[in-house]
Amino acid sequence: MLYLVSTPIGNLGDITMRALEVLRAVDLIASEDTRKTSILLNHYDIHKPQKSYHAFNEKKVVPKLIEKLLEGESIAVVTNAGTPAISDPGYSLVRAAIDNDIKVTAIPGPSAVIMALTLSGLPAHSFTFKGFPPRKSGARQRFIADDGESAHTQIFYESPYRIQAFLEDALIVLGDREAVVANDLTKKFESLYRGKLSDLIEIFKAEQPRGEYTVVIEGKRD
Repeated sequence: MLYLVSTPIGNLGDITMRALEVLRAVDLIASEDTRKTSILLNHYDIHKPQKSYHAFNEKKVVPKLIEKLLEGESIAVVTNAGTPAISDPGYSLVRAAIDNDIKVTAIPGPSAVIMALTLSGLPAHSFTFKGFPPRKSGARQRFIADDGESAHTQIFYESPYRIQAFLEDALIVLGDREAVVANDLTKKFESLYRGKLSDLIEIFKAEQPRGEYTVVIEGKRD
């Protein structure tokens, strides 16, 4: 069995009992960053072998993991935080497991996408998750514009190095819409910044960005 195990996005107390049971039971844990996963495992006194599995070694590692699964081993996939395959490694392994008739299941848990959406106060009945935008402004503006006419709430991830530029491009493409920027969710200094895109731009001109951000932007109004 291949298990996709969601792990805390900040607060270690957010791990589920079922996730801990699976991590204790599997033969191997495929980790995006073995050092970060070790912090979680040590906190809960879990001692299992890990294998590095990330975006830069997927092509090499996936066949080896599939081989172990076909031999009868059970493997848990964990990322640095949140749910595997959501802007993190996991998709390639799941696809390969399905193609080899290997059972796959997920242990649900924390997700910055859902938490930011539910806290945003923006419509949550229909939304589009876009992930990380391109780094260059022109490509980023086209990326934002792809769903610019949609009434769905839009959700993006962005790094501290580009959050200001992203908000400026979003304002250019979408106009001055209502938006929320979430940071450090579940942590001690959890922050949510609310307002028009223009307001948020001014906030981040005055504040030093840190950590990854989840940006929720209202869809186009009728």
